[in-house]
Amino acid sequence: MNYDVKDLGLSEKGKIRIEWAGNQMPVLKLIKERFRKELPFSGIRIACCLHVTSETANLCDALKAGGAEVYLCASNPLSTQDDVAASLVADYQIPVFAIHGEDTKTYYQHIEAVLDQKPHYTMDDGADLVSAIHKDHKDLAGNVIGGSEETTTGVIRLRSMEKDGKLLYPMIAVNDANTKHLFDNRYGTGQSTMDGILRATNVLLAGKRFVVAGYGWCGKGVAMRAKGMGALVTVCEVDPLRGLEAVMDGFSVMPMIEAARLGEIFITVTGDIHVLRKEHFEVMKNDAILANTGHFDVEIDIPELTKLAVSKRKVRDVIDEYTLSDGRRLNLLAEGRLVNLAAAEGHPAAVMDMSFANQALCSEFVVKKKGSLENRVYDVPKEIDQQVAQLKLSSMEIQIDNLTEEQKKYLSSWEMGT
Repeated sequence: MNYDVKDLGLSEKGKIRIEWAGNQMPVLKLIKERFRKELPFSGIRIACCLHVTSETANLCDALKAGGAEVYLCASNPLSTQDDVAASLVADYQIPVFAIHGEDTKTYYQHIEAVLDQKPHYTMDDGADLVSAIHKDHKDLAGNVIGGSEETTTGVIRLRSMEKDGKLLYPMIAVNDANTKHLFDNRYGTGQSTMDGILRATNVLLAGKRFVVAGYGWCGKGVAMRAKGMGALVTVCEVDPLRGLEAVMDGFSVMPMIEAARLGEIFITVTGDIHVLRKEHFEVMKNDAILANTGHFDVEIDIPELTKLAVSKRKVRDVIDEYTLSDGRRLNLLAEGRLVNLAAAEGHPAAVMDMSFANQALCSEFVVKKKGSLENRVYDVPKEIDQQVAQLKLSSMEIQIDNLTEEQKKYLSSWEMGT
C-alpha cells in the first residue's frame, strides 16, 4: 500500500482520537452499519481531498465499510492531524497522503498521488481534486461517475465551471444542504474559530473590538460567538441584504477601511481574495490580530503585508509578528490559513456528523444514479437532507410532531380559506 504520512508510530494515539470522535457521530455510525450490509460502493474508488482529522477518518471508514477503495489527501497543509493519518494507514488500511505543515510542492504531489488511483468518485473540500482533473488530467474525467463538494468556496468554483460549460462530471453541493450550512457553517465554524483564536493568542475577548469580514452562514456563527463572549463586534459586508441583516442582529456595520482603524481582532470569512490589504494594514492599531477562517489563505494579502514589514518574527506557535516601518506590529495567525484547523482541531465531531452523513449519502446517491446525471452542480436531494435531520434528532432522543390528516388536507387545498 502506497502512502505518505509523518510517522506510523503515532497510530495508537490516532486510533484513540478516531474512536473518540466516532462516539460523537451517531448518524454516520448508523449509515456505516447499513453500508456494511448493502455494500453500495463495491468496486468503486473514492478519492478524498479533505481535512485529515479524526472526523474525516470516521467518514473514510464508513465509505470503506460500504465496499469502497478510499484514498485520502489533505485539503489544507496545516489541518492534518499526523496521528490520525498514521492510524488510517496502520489500523484501517486506508492510504493517506498528508503531512502536517507540508510545503506547497508536497501538497500538490499528494493530490497527484490520489488521482493516480484513477478514481470513480471525488470528494472535495475546496474543489482541488476537481480543479486538478479539469486542468491537468482531463483523461480521468471519463472514468468519474461524479463528486461532491464540502465547502462554500468550492461550490462557488464549481458553479463558475458549470456556468462556463467546463464541468466534466456531475457534482453535489453538499455545502448547500440545510443540515450542513445551517449547522456546520454557523455553529461549527462559529465555535471552532473562537477556539482557534483563543488557543493561538490566549487573549481576553470581552471588551475587544472584533471585526468580522463577511456575514454568510460562517460569518454569522463567528459574530454570534464573539458577541456571546463579550466582544464588541463589527461586520463588514458587500451584500446589502446581509449588511442589513447584520444591523438587525445588533451588530455595527461599516466599510473595512473604517473598521480597520478601530478593530483589535480581525477575522476574514468571505471566500474572496485580499479582503484585508495594504490600505487596511496602513491604518490598523498596533498589535492588531489578523486571522482567517475562509477556506484559502488569500483573504489576507500576506505578500503585501510582507512588503510593508521591516521585520518578522514568530512570537507564539502559530503567530507571526510583522513590524512595520512606523513601529506598529500586526500579528498574523496560522499563516493566514484556516485558524480553526491550523490553531485548533476544527469543528466538533457532533456537527461534522451531519456534514459527513450528507457526504456519505450523496456519494451513494450519485453512484446509484450512474449515467443519468448531467454535468452540472446539483443540490443535495431534499430526502437526504430530511433523513440526516431526522437521524440527528433521533440520536439526541428528541421527537417532533407529525401533521394530522386534517392538517395535511388543509395545507394541500386551495379551497379551504379563513
